[in-house]
Amino acid sequence: MKQIEALDPSGLSQDQAQAEFLELQSQLAAADQAYHQDDAPFLSDAAYDAAKRRYQALAEAFPDLADSATQLETVGAPVTSGFGKIQHVVRMLSLGNAFEDADVTDFERSIRSYLGLEATAPLAFTAEPKIDGLSLSLRYEKGVLIQAATRGDGATGENVTANARTIADIPQQLTGAPDVLEVRGEVYMSHEDFAALNARHGERGGKVFANPRNAAAGSLRQLDAEITRARPLRFFAYSWGELSAPLGDTQTSAIARLAELGFQTNPLTKTCNTVADLIAQYRLIEEQRATLGYDIDGVVYKVDALALQDRLGFRSTTPRWAIAHKFPAELAWTWLEAIDIQVGRTGALSPVARLAPVTVGGVVVSNATLHNEDYIRGRDSKGAVIRGGKDIRIGDWVQIYRAGDVIPKVADVDLTKRPAEAVEFNFPDCCPECGSEAVREEGDAVRRCTGGIICPAQAIEKLKHFVSRKAFDIEGLGARQLEAFYKDSDLPIRTPVDIYTLADRDSGQLAKLKNRPGWGDQSAANLFAAINEKRNIPLGRMIFALGIRHVGEVAAKDLALHFGSWQELAKAVDQARAAALAHRAADQAEDQEREQASSEGRRAKIKETREAAVADFQVPQPAQEAWEDLTGIDGIGATVGLSLSDALANSQERAVINDLVAHLNIAAPAAPSQASPVAGLTVVFTGKLEKMTRDEAKARAESLGAKVSGSVSKKTDILVAGPGAGSKEKKAQELGIRILDEDGWLAEIAAT
Repeated sequence: MKQIEALDPSGLSQDQAQAEFLELQSQLAAADQAYHQDDAPFLSDAAYDAAKRRYQALAEAFPDLADSATQLETVGAPVTSGFGKIQHVVRMLSLGNAFEDADVTDFERSIRSYLGLEATAPLAFTAEPKIDGLSLSLRYEKGVLIQAATRGDGATGENVTANARTIADIPQQLTGAPDVLEVRGEVYMSHEDFAALNARHGERGGKVFANPRNAAAGSLRQLDAEITRARPLRFFAYSWGELSAPLGDTQTSAIARLAELGFQTNPLTKTCNTVADLIAQYRLIEEQRATLGYDIDGVVYKVDALALQDRLGFRSTTPRWAIAHKFPAELAWTWLEAIDIQVGRTGALSPVARLAPVTVGGVVVSNATLHNEDYIRGRDSKGAVIRGGKDIRIGDWVQIYRAGDVIPKVADVDLTKRPAEAVEFNFPDCCPECGSEAVREEGDAVRRCTGGIICPAQAIEKLKHFVSRKAFDIEGLGARQLEAFYKDSDLPIRTPVDIYTLADRDSGQLAKLKNRPGWGDQSAANLFAAINEKRNIPLGRMIFALGIRHVGEVAAKDLALHFGSWQELAKAVDQARAAALAHRAADQAEDQEREQASSEGRRAKIKETREAAVADFQVPQPAQEAWEDLTGIDGIGATVGLSLSDALANSQERAVINDLVAHLNIAAPAAPSQASPVAGLTVVFTGKLEKMTRDEAKARAESLGAKVSGSVSKKTDILVAGPGAGSKEKKAQELGIRILDEDGWLAEIAAT
């Protein structure tokens, strides 16, 4: 892990981080598909965890990336067409990860902070092995098993009821259970049974599984339940979903109740009262890992008191009250044979190492990311040594760790083995895809193609993003099909709007799609139907699908909630353009002043320079107000605001968006599920809150349909001001905005 830690993201520039972040995002999505849906993962859990950890570290170190962190919002993968679908009444979420002892300390500290608990207040946890299998939810009504579902994407799972009934560890009937009980746990296969299964399959020339997890997942997801019956699957219960009555008041007592009802629970589960106790149990389980007889990949810690679990609640994909302390990843050494350049959808030129194949964590890899030209050289554009830079040359002996799926990372270089003929890599100043100039702006570590939509690499990557699962999710229009359509001279897809005119254009073709190689009547009809179905799209998904730099899934949802329609968002961004340009000019002036100003009076001089740059633009008041409203949305900020402004000010990109919007029915965000006096209002919290933490206040407000902003403007409806409120309260008074103290706010929402 030390080699991985050497790649601390704090040493990267914003653009270095952005390039690596986007690459990881794509890689993690493919890994989720392979693991959760295809039952054929191509990397170990440790390697996946290293990627997710790096991805999260980038998002935390660079706040502007957090809004684009779609893989932190992802749970599992969609269900396949071979199974019926079951909607989970209570979502099946994934867990956040800890990798070092310090992460566990941070986890405990964050819980105390969220709950407002003193450091000395009692806070108990449970610690249990994290089983490496397939998550399953079992629903019992009146004590009878009525359905079983896989995790799927967290909201919808696959109906595997018939298969689950064949597993001996899963009771068909319960005595004394609540009328409604959803038991959740992990289907797995023991090492002994796995070896016997592979031996039988090998003798018959059948499929030999790579590991017990693959075998368990593939066995449970058989369309023929008799195949599942013939395979020795086991089940550990460790959680629950919907309940008509509680199982206990603590995690410990609830798990004991599940054991009383007849479920297998893990005997290594232990209640711990301190972080030291948790880590001691982790070490104990890690020592016993090889002798357990089944695979585990870490230890799960959960807050023991269920009342505190309820207070802590959930993030978008993970509970705040639980975390998985994972076991470390693996490393390997190999030769760097060549360096190639790939072009992403934002135009970033990303170097990729071509390696002599090497096995890392059970998977053979031959490619690795090299981040950017400074990382390769070990120095920035001004010659200064950069943190994490490696001076990597073709021919070097390099250390690899699998932080992504098919493209791992270079962790280190052994300079003692550098051959005399090793040569430095000269980064290209032209795009290898379209020949356009590749420009590296001042202060940017990433070189970008200036070709825009004329660059095929950028255009294809944007199209792939547009149809991706978190965007329009058009079935039957994947990467391979898009690449073929992009090159098609008769029926091309070059921009998103071409997707929605495909059927009409096909009707006028002599060589129709259905008659082309790889297509037929049914497949062509299915594609046209799938495209037509996605003319109806939620506003948030539509914004995300545009692939605007820095505008990720979370930011897109926040923008959708705030503005309510594409027209209102576009109007606001257009109106704020002058202020956006002034903000950029101020940033540039500030950067220059930082380099030139002496330490004495530096802060005042920088501020003066920034204010002068803004004043030079003479920004109209309506533009400034629109800018403040846009960037004041909680979680948006200036970086996202500038990206939106640049995208919509680009005449070619704006024309493509306008054409697309004309072909869509864009749905506004849904109203809150319950009546609320603050639904649709914009709320700002300032000062110290004494009866709840800021996070709790924000989560509660948003659950009631309110919009939470970080700044006060004319569009603010309520300012909740605690002790220590300063300039925001003063501005609210000047604007005549309703101001409530914390008690007033709680009274306002008490009825809901």
